[in-house]
Amino acid sequence: MGSRHAVILNITSPIFCDKMKVSELKANKNVDEIVLKIVEKKEPREVFRRYGGTAKVCDLIGEDDEGGRVQITLWNDEIDMVEENDIIKITDGWVKEWNNQLQISTGRSGKIEKI
Repeated sequence: MGSRHAVILNITSPIFCDKMKVSELKANKNVDEIVLKIVEKKEPREVFRRYGGTAKVCDLIGEDDEGGRVQITLWNDEIDMVEENDIIKITDGWVKEWNNQLQISTGRSGKIEKI
């Protein structure tokens, strides 16, 4: 007789299933879709753009359902959309490395939404 093994599934909230995880992020690569809980939101600041003018930027820390954390950079109108404890989804985003730390943003064509 063959032995039977019990399979225990760790079922989490469906909003996190089949999404990218922080551990899968790589610098200079696209983010197809990732869902993160905002665990920290820093004060927005004004920066000078490379080609003139200014913009507002804000750094946040997001956490996936596995406990992986990553910095999120939001620009201008995106900043007021998100607060601590919100769950967000970033689609078609971009990962870059800054000061040896990965950062996610919506990049040129991505979008962010609260779930």
